[in-house]
Amino acid sequence: MAVKVNSTNNINKQEALIKCPVTYTLGKIGGRWKALILFNLIPGKKRYSEIKRGIPNITEKMLIQHLKELEQDQLVLREALPVVPPYVMYSLTRQGKEMKPILEAMAKWGIKNGKEMQRKR
Repeated sequence: MAVKVNSTNNINKQEALIKCPVTYTLGKIGGRWKALILFNLIPGKKRYSEIKRGIPNITEKMLIQHLKELEQDQLVLREALPVVPPYVMYSLTRQGKEMKPILEAMAKWGIKNGKEMQRKR
């Protein structure tokens, strides 16, 4: 179903993206997989298969889709190497590297609070 460009919901969404930096950031790294992909690229360049191994529950379709979106958002660099057999390396761009402290803080918070939530159950 197509979204009406001039619908109230779409206008409100666009307005929030422009005016709210948290909404903007979540638009770039939100969802189940994007932050995990970025987190997996913090150590450095990786091949597609290495990223997939680091996030075993992600489907190939989702990984490909999110890598393309992260590349379009200039957070990930895709580098096709001219070797035989050809392969692709992924790495963080300068903007992607700026996400490192955010992602590490999210991981630290998750470790701390995830354990507390499990104890409460």
